[in-house]
Amino acid sequence: MRITQGTFSYLPDLSDAQITKQLQYAIDKGWAVGIEVTDDPHPRNTYWEMFGLPMFDLRDAAGILLEIHNSRKTFPDHYIRVTAFDSTHQVESVVLSFIVNRPKEEPGFRLVRIEEPGRTLRYSIESYAVVARPEGARY
Repeated sequence: MRITQGTFSYLPDLSDAQITKQLQYAIDKGWAVGIEVTDDPHPRNTYWEMFGLPMFDLRDAAGILLEIHNSRKTFPDHYIRVTAFDSTHQVESVVLSFIVNRPKEEPGFRLVRIEEPGRTLRYSIESYAVVARPEGARY
């Protein structure tokens, strides 16, 4: 199963040249770029760990790409995504995010069905990785 989160999630993985073009686009727009890492890509897990500080004043995409390479070396079996934050008034939000690294094996999710009183059914999704292994040892 391929995790689909953020922009470009249904496309094949981006090459470094394509990532550089997206980074330069974000820089040209004046957005702050950050790199985030997780081993739990659950769709409701929106708070990934930051890899370093957000890069507010960088004007060259090569510097951010270097940090992406460093994050890949540090966390080769984690999900790594790039986020671009627009700080302009009335936006102040992440406006672009895409995954730049994935583990070799993506175990995916399962649908959990819970039957409750009154013939009520509740559904949730659960990561196979989270169920099988503790944090830090999921991939």
